[in-house]
Amino acid sequence: MKRIGQAPNIAIAQLWVDMLRDQGIDANMQRYFLNGAAGDLPPDQCLPEIWVQDDAQFDRAKLILVEIQRTPQRNWVCQACGERIEGGFESCWNCGADMPSHF
Repeated sequence: MKRIGQAPNIAIAQLWVDMLRDQGIDANMQRYFLNGAAGDLPPDQCLPEIWVQDDAQFDRAKLILVEIQRTPQRNWVCQACGERIEGGFESCWNCGADMPSHF
């Protein structure tokens, strides 16, 4: 088992684990609740960590994690209601319409 990195919070760590698992990587999160010890421990030692179970998947997992972190944020206008959508959303938060396919 090898650690591939730290996430800024539990929510992002879980998203990254889920994305890795979607790619066939056996990953998990460690240090779920250690953030409560920040102050007694250095803050960088309290961040959630992403681990890969199979060492043979480490290099591939590291590349996938780098690509996940480089995903550009998209800005688009909903064709159904005209709402401007910013960030990584793939559907309109106003009306629920899907993002146009050209993105």
